[in-house]
Amino acid sequence: MATSETTRRGGKDPFDAIVDAPFDSALSERYLVYALSTITARSLPDLRDGLKPVHRRLLWAMRQLKLDPSSAFKKSARVVGDVIGKYHPHGDASVYDAMVRLAQDFALRYPLVEGQGNFGNIDGDNAAAYRYTEARLTRTALRLMEGLDEGTVDFIPTYNGEEQEPEIFPGLFPNLLANGASGIAVGMATNIPSHNVAEIIDAALEVIDNPHVGHERLMELFHGPDFATGGVVPESAATISAAYESGRGSLRVRGRFYAAEAERDEDREAGIERLGGGQWQLVISEIPYQVQKGKLIEQIAQAIADRKLPILEDIRDESEETVRLILVPRSRNVDPELLKQSLYKLTDLEVRFGLNLNVLDHTRTPMVMGLKELLDNWIASQIEILQRRSRYRLEQIARRLELVEGYIVAFLNLDRVIEIIRTEDEPKPVMMAEFGLTDRQTEAILNMRLRSLRKLEEMELRQERDALAKEQAELEKLLGSPARQRTRLKRDLATMRRDYGPDTPLGRRRTTIAEVAPTIEFSMDAMIEKEPVTVILSQKGWIRGARGHLPLDQDFKYKEGDGPAFVLHVQTTDKLLLAADNGRFYTLGADRLPGARGFGEPLRNTLDIEASASIIAAIVHREGQRLLLAADTGRGFAANTADLLAETRKGRNVVTLRDGAALRVARPIAMGHDHVAVVGDNRKLVVFNLDELPVMSRGQGVKLQSYRDGGLADATTFTLDEGLSWRMGGKEGRTRTEQEMWQWKVARGGAGRLPPQGFPRDNRFS
Repeated sequence: MATSETTRRGGKDPFDAIVDAPFDSALSERYLVYALSTITARSLPDLRDGLKPVHRRLLWAMRQLKLDPSSAFKKSARVVGDVIGKYHPHGDASVYDAMVRLAQDFALRYPLVEGQGNFGNIDGDNAAAYRYTEARLTRTALRLMEGLDEGTVDFIPTYNGEEQEPEIFPGLFPNLLANGASGIAVGMATNIPSHNVAEIIDAALEVIDNPHVGHERLMELFHGPDFATGGVVPESAATISAAYESGRGSLRVRGRFYAAEAERDEDREAGIERLGGGQWQLVISEIPYQVQKGKLIEQIAQAIADRKLPILEDIRDESEETVRLILVPRSRNVDPELLKQSLYKLTDLEVRFGLNLNVLDHTRTPMVMGLKELLDNWIASQIEILQRRSRYRLEQIARRLELVEGYIVAFLNLDRVIEIIRTEDEPKPVMMAEFGLTDRQTEAILNMRLRSLRKLEEMELRQERDALAKEQAELEKLLGSPARQRTRLKRDLATMRRDYGPDTPLGRRRTTIAEVAPTIEFSMDAMIEKEPVTVILSQKGWIRGARGHLPLDQDFKYKEGDGPAFVLHVQTTDKLLLAADNGRFYTLGADRLPGARGFGEPLRNTLDIEASASIIAAIVHREGQRLLLAADTGRGFAANTADLLAETRKGRNVVTLRDGAALRVARPIAMGHDHVAVVGDNRKLVVFNLDELPVMSRGQGVKLQSYRDGGLADATTFTLDEGLSWRMGGKEGRTRTEQEMWQWKVARGGAGRLPPQGFPRDNRFS
């Protein structure tokens, strides 16, 4: 009814606006429009001025507010209000965040905004609200906007058509490479580091002089990134060159160790401060670009707490205006280089910067460019700006010359001009007819005050005319000669280089490009101070580590109802292999054992051991060591301990068990052993060559002994010539050795025969 009433009254039926179209095509068309808008009008910088629209509009609004370096600061809220109201209809938070970044000297190599107030810090703290901060433009920003009033660029309507804004900034400052850019568009992204202006200009001058210059020559002048926070790029020249040739690559960035107060040069460069008594500390003076200092400190502190950096005692932040992080080693015997390498590996003291030179060219087409192509396009844009500036100036000169010629005519005929003005009702056509003046010339003369007419001097007018004519001729020569244009651009670049040269505070290179030796491969063992420890593991799975190597037969205390299971000597650098009867092996670092005060801690607090599983062996991992593994089913194999190490709490599944079977034996194979002895629950013993036992990393293994009843009771290895030994039991712990074992030697998998007289009744070798 409502729709019919609307139609009857002459209104539009809303259903008339419905378009019958496939959903996929309608969606793809609209998404394509959104994607193009994101790519060309939001996320990617323009090659010519290196700015995204939000940054360009911010600087333009500040210029309109006359916030030049010599003027007073204005509230950031005023700037943000103008930007979102006139040019950029987006949220104030996003616009203010963009403005804050332009003012941060740790974010931009050459800041474009000078901030007053809290604009954030390298610790990662946010800036104050825009009602509390103030801002104005920097001299670098003015350089970027030079020529805006000289017809160098096109102006386009703002989003609502009420204002005009420049399409790009025409300044000679190479902002794209100087300050870099980063952004994520739809289906593409850009990530451009900042660079040294002097090096950019040197490379540009080389391209102007030799348009066919090779990439290798450019990289001799253009060395690579120059980040606002300094640091070190430890890459080879070949790696950096390859990245800039293709426009894509990945570069490492490290913090810098530097101790300004060190007495010796080598200590100063290594960041080592000597404290006396052999003690020392490391000083971090610079951190990688875009790494928050507070986050880095938290990472290092967490690594210390997690015992990932056992050679590091503490970290202190003594930063003031510059970064100063103090690293205190655990002992004076710690290798400083090992400490540095471990920090590079475990923290953000070394990060990777993904280079992606994806920009919008002069046709606003996204493109990944190499360094040479980037410079070619930028130089071409500056040549075009130079031409437009020259044409604009020629137009101004022509207009001024026209007026000067008219003034000269008026001066030579001043009395007659005054007479015409006094006597004629319409003096303009009379003057035009009598003196041959143009409409503009006549209008200018008539609009002059009498005092100005009296002050006209022929000499000054003729000097101005000659000067303008000379400038006009020079500009015409400039426009007619590409060589002159290149020379003029070179001269302007050389002039700007003096302000950003390597000997100036702003132009001095901050990031060191230096290839370093290959990273030292180190294990966690290398960072652990080696100390003797006695491991005590109880029957109920409580573990502890006592300092020093205590007597293994010492009477240790256990919880009520608990007793000893394993006691062994290790070093803090050792890895402890724990074999469970479910066939899984668990790894525990001896440096991570709980202290021996009290009864220790349950193993299950550290390792994910099944509640029904029991630990049957505790073995210290040694390089090249093998274990004999045997299940109660009579199957087994040999395994290298290196293949049994586990990196997770869940351990590693090594022995495959079926139908309720259990791992019964996990015993080291001593050097020189050549035979295996296996005894079953049926008290049958079999001996065979160790060579018949396969070495595996996982599986069921092979049949060691056959059983009609029961299963495997124990297994061990021995040297046949020395005989088989077993413990006799009793407090003395005596052992017995049977030399003549050839009687029990059969092929692997045999049933065996009864053991020698005196063999333990529990069918255990030890």
